[in-house]
Amino acid sequence: MDSNKGQGGIQLLLAAEQEAQNIVASARAAKMARLKQAKDEAEREIASYRAQREAEFRKKVSETSGDSGSNVKRLEEETKTKIEHLQNVASEVSPEVVAMLMKYVTTVRN
Repeated sequence: MDSNKGQGGIQLLLAAEQEAQNIVASARAAKMARLKQAKDEAEREIASYRAQREAEFRKKVSETSGDSGSNVKRLEEETKTKIEHLQNVASEVSPEVVAMLMKYVTTVRN
């Protein structure tokens, strides 16, 4: 009977060890699943942040290049206006300048 009792105790210990191994294995699997989930979530968050920053960068690039084109157009218009103004002023003063030059050229000094 002692031998049956010893066999039963061994079987009980083996069953307990098997159950402990199953618990440890399921805990490892759960831990690995949580790690994988955390990694996937972090990768999604990184991708989202990267996409957001890329969109902001592209928006700023388009704004600055758009501003460059409008700045060039604005500067061309301002330059054209200033040239027209200077031509008008020059045409108003031109007869006086010609008269003054003719006076100095034709006047003889001793």
